[in-house]
Amino acid sequence: MSLRYLTAGETHGPQLTAIIEGLPSNLELDFEALNFQLQRRQKGHGRGRRMQIETDTAQIVGGVRHGRTTGAPVALVVENKDWKHWTTVMNVEPIEGNDEAKRRVHRPRPGHADLNGGLKYNLKDLRNVLERSSARETAARVAVGAIARQFLEKFGIKVAGHVVSIRDIVAETPNLPIDELIRVTEESPVRVADKAAEQRMIDLIDQTKADGDTIGGTVECIVEGVPVGLGSHVQWDRKLDGRIAQAVMSINAFKGVEIGIGFEAGRRPGSLVHDPILYSEEKGYHRASNNAGGFEGGMTNGEPIVVRGVMKPIPTLYKPLASVDIDTKEPFTAQVERSDACAVPAASVVLEHVVAWEVAKAFLEKFGGDSMEEIQANLENYKQQMAEY
Repeated sequence: MSLRYLTAGETHGPQLTAIIEGLPSNLELDFEALNFQLQRRQKGHGRGRRMQIETDTAQIVGGVRHGRTTGAPVALVVENKDWKHWTTVMNVEPIEGNDEAKRRVHRPRPGHADLNGGLKYNLKDLRNVLERSSARETAARVAVGAIARQFLEKFGIKVAGHVVSIRDIVAETPNLPIDELIRVTEESPVRVADKAAEQRMIDLIDQTKADGDTIGGTVECIVEGVPVGLGSHVQWDRKLDGRIAQAVMSINAFKGVEIGIGFEAGRRPGSLVHDPILYSEEKGYHRASNNAGGFEGGMTNGEPIVVRGVMKPIPTLYKPLASVDIDTKEPFTAQVERSDACAVPAASVVLEHVVAWEVAKAFLEKFGGDSMEEIQANLENYKQQMAEY
């Protein structure tokens, strides 16, 4: 069975819900670690007031018994504490009242899904679009990815993420072991290991907020301990780097993705792009460098997976751009919804978890079984095959 999930819920509704299908039985879950990942998503210099309202935790309501998965679908919910202020506006039952009581949105915001969604679904209240297209939905995806992350950890696979740049300020990234990178960036309010760049980024975010503007940046995810051969070269939709790229592009406000050195490969000759193959008794087959970011031919090659994504500035501005009222067709400044000046540090956490999900999915496709024990046996057999090759 393929690993898959669905999410449901709105940004001001009572909760976000996710259902995961395809997890093996006997995966022991760490609930504190799960909620820690949700709390990481809420941190970062530049976040707005919503993060002061919500303290995200995931409640598992199906598929887990006595701390272990049963093989049945896993259902989890993340409560929206702000719901108490929106019970009338977001009530599932019909309500009587004017547009003000319903807080109808009829002035679409540039850069959002508002107008496109209204046109596509023939909705004259654009709140029906913005409530679902909101980045609040990524809380459910982080919860799902956090379970995938715990699955990968059982097989020695580690995931880290950090901020590469905020606007035009680029952080130097020292060549740290993955555990040290996780520790250092976790202590940073902008998730960088470069203290000089950290302060400049904080100052820039503060100035941007004072100006009523927003800024974006670039984030990176690293996955270590991945075995050779996840994904496949035989069909376009089985290439794991392609699947990861799609997952990254699905994150709210992400506009580009790179694997390894990415677009830099187009500026170099082949001799400075491709990674020489080496062999030793200790390491087996490995690469002298990792410009390919852990992939060749759509398959993992045993080197760390390196994925980078770029997040545009959040389009909700406190100095709103011009828009058009869908009722009167007259020009108007777009309505302002609560927003962040910069959500790049939080985006790095979301990136980690969508990548972790895709790696876990490919891992299960390769070594799949109905229980953790069966998967472990399949992996050990494959490792022996690799050693004898």
